[in-house]
Amino acid sequence: MASPVSQKLEEKLVCSICLELFRMPVTLPCGHNFCKRCISDHWHKQEQVPAGAEKGYTCPECRRGFERPPEMEKNVTLCSVVELVRDSEARVLDAERCEVAHGELCLQHGHPLELYCEDEQRCICCVCTIQQCQCHRRVLFEEKHSKKQALLKESLEKVQEESERIEQVMQELEKQIHSIKESSEGLKLGILSKLDLLKKALEDFQWRAVARIEQEQVTALVHIKENWSLLQDRLDLLSQHRERAQHLLACPDHRTFLQEFPPLPSPESPEMLLPVEFNMADVVKPIAEILTDISRLLLEDLPGSVALKAPDPLGQGLVQPEGLVVKVVAPLPECQLRADLLKDHRNLTFNPDTANKYLKLSKGNRRAKHGPSAVCGQQEQGHRFEPWQVLCTQGYDRGHHYWEVKISSHSIILGVTYRSLPRERQQGHKFNIGLDGGSWGLQVREDCYLAWHKGRAQKIQEQLYKDLGVSLDYGKGLLSFYGLGERTQLIHSFHDVFTEPLYPVFWLCEGRAVTLCQRD
Repeated sequence: MASPVSQKLEEKLVCSICLELFRMPVTLPCGHNFCKRCISDHWHKQEQVPAGAEKGYTCPECRRGFERPPEMEKNVTLCSVVELVRDSEARVLDAERCEVAHGELCLQHGHPLELYCEDEQRCICCVCTIQQCQCHRRVLFEEKHSKKQALLKESLEKVQEESERIEQVMQELEKQIHSIKESSEGLKLGILSKLDLLKKALEDFQWRAVARIEQEQVTALVHIKENWSLLQDRLDLLSQHRERAQHLLACPDHRTFLQEFPPLPSPESPEMLLPVEFNMADVVKPIAEILTDISRLLLEDLPGSVALKAPDPLGQGLVQPEGLVVKVVAPLPECQLRADLLKDHRNLTFNPDTANKYLKLSKGNRRAKHGPSAVCGQQEQGHRFEPWQVLCTQGYDRGHHYWEVKISSHSIILGVTYRSLPRERQQGHKFNIGLDGGSWGLQVREDCYLAWHKGRAQKIQEQLYKDLGVSLDYGKGLLSFYGLGERTQLIHSFHDVFTEPLYPVFWLCEGRAVTLCQRD
């Protein structure tokens, strides 16, 4: 606590204007001291008098007047005393802070805090122990500190273990990143190499095909020119025969007629013409063989999940990859094609958690119908489709699979999709099958089919079937839709790279029904 003398001293070192310790004290001619800034502001206010009034400058202490602001000199001695007082106050404040930091007092009783109350979870003094925490569990600071320290060490050990585990997982992720980049680069180099070979093969194909066609053309034209010459010679001979015959017919002399008649050539048939052959089949066959080699070139040594669609430019059907063999697929009798497909038949069931509220599922979840009644509403709304769609429970990520469905009418879409197919309705569409890169669908319309993928639709003019088959070869990236009738007919095939499990999916318009065919 400050002494009375020091308090009086501090009072003398206070500016009468700002009531704080002097800052840059200056002395007026009257002997009073003020902060330089304070007296300057005071006189500046006195200058703000109405126009015409007499300006004056006065001392705030003694009210002595001055015609103009007097020169102010810094009071060096007073400034030094003020600095000493400021330093002393700073040292006292630092000492008080250290004292409070090393020994805090109870805010309520003013006694040092010595114990820890575990019931109230706070530090207490001896008075708190008697008056407030007499029946509470109390421990010394050192004991509580040891327990807390042990808990903290245990927590640090757990943090260390968790950090090491996370670092290990991150190292695994780095390895995966490296592996993915390495595989991607290898695949890119492989594809670029394949495309370079394809370019060379196409150039060779162009040269061989054009050369073969030109050779066949030249040969055929030479034969035609030879036949033309033969026919022209015969035509000239017949023209001469006609002129001489007409001349003899006009001759009235019997002797002359009879003498000149024997030399006339008889109008016999011309010599046998050379056959002209221009066999298009012989021209087309080597071209088809070259295209087959090019298709095989594309498929060899690529990953099993990458299968390319090789169109048949000669209109002989669809060329589909099977291993490293490219063959032409034509409609086969049911006993052959369908029998092969049924070897991989799968029994499907609808997933009721995904069904739109207007799709009613049968007992056993093998039939779905679009009606006015809603399905069971116990599942969460977020799992259902807003469009009139439903997923199947089964999903496939490898191998070959086949299933068959029976539809009641047109205005139905069947396809496959990744599990992440959006549940909400897409703007401008009643369905979302085939609108993104993760779903493929075949829409059955009244007069045609539409194959949907990535928001684009391909129109297919084929006979409409109510019994349909779907074949999925995941490894080769091949998805095919078949019409089942007297003959099993391929409607459309998608070729793509599948990266996630695929689930059968359906969309039904009002009043339509789909039945999943089951086999033992």
